[in-house]
Amino acid sequence: MKETLKLIGIGMILGIGNVIPGVSGGTLAVVFNIYDRLIQVITLNVKKILKEWKFILPLAAGMVAGILLFSTVITYLFEHFPVQTNWFFIGIILGSIPMIYKRFTGAGAVPSKPESKEPVSRQGAENNEKQPRTPVSAYICAFAAFILMVVMTYTDVSETGTAIQTVFSFQLAVRLFLGLALAAIAMIIPGISGSFLMLVLGIYSTIIAAVSSFNIPLLIPAGLGAVTGLLGGAGIVRFLMSRVPSQTYGAILGLVLGSVLVIFPGFGTVWGMLVSLICAAAGFALSFFASKC
Repeated sequence: MKETLKLIGIGMILGIGNVIPGVSGGTLAVVFNIYDRLIQVITLNVKKILKEWKFILPLAAGMVAGILLFSTVITYLFEHFPVQTNWFFIGIILGSIPMIYKRFTGAGAVPSKPESKEPVSRQGAENNEKQPRTPVSAYICAFAAFILMVVMTYTDVSETGTAIQTVFSFQLAVRLFLGLALAAIAMIIPGISGSFLMLVLGIYSTIIAAVSSFNIPLLIPAGLGAVTGLLGGAGIVRFLMSRVPSQTYGAILGLVLGSVLVIFPGFGTVWGMLVSLICAAAGFALSFFASKC
């Protein structure tokens, strides 16, 4: 029961995060230490899905509840307290860094070997085995991913000139299918916000309007695109984690660190700075201790 309630709570936070441009649902999944398990169950393998139903159902229920029940609250907070709300999410992201770094340095690392052929003591050999060496390529992946986030931070994502479209057309259906497929892939990649990518593609307002008005003709191609993106993206991540785990976690580390830049709101007034730091500390504590559970 405790585990079920925990998964519902995590699902709510993931649901809220996925509708906020700049906040990555993948990052939040890493923060709460369910990312690896989540990637494994996003598959067409029905047996694997049924085997993990105790994980999937409460998480999915929490996500739906988060979107339906708390989107209004989050919208209110972003409208009236944008700086403090963003600092809370920054705290959540930073609180996950120790756990991600531990995986980064341990995944796929190989024990360092002494260059000398001289015999070494038993204690020295044990020390070598206890100190795995992370490949240089993993650090390169981390740096490259961080630079990608820097570039995205300074990308103009305004939808100026992009009107909300409500009438079905084949061209719009294709655009929504491809856009949601890319956004769904982004949603499961830590550090990259699916909503942010929809803004970049100019379809965010149209999708939000379609959801709020239950515009079925537009929601069908969008939904098919999202499912396609989730399945394809999860397959890619599973492949990378099985073949190049250190490099994959290096990229995840860089993306997560860089995501702080995307949502960094500044400090505001001196009083605002104090409140912002308190919010960041609360978010840090939440994710740090949640990743330990």
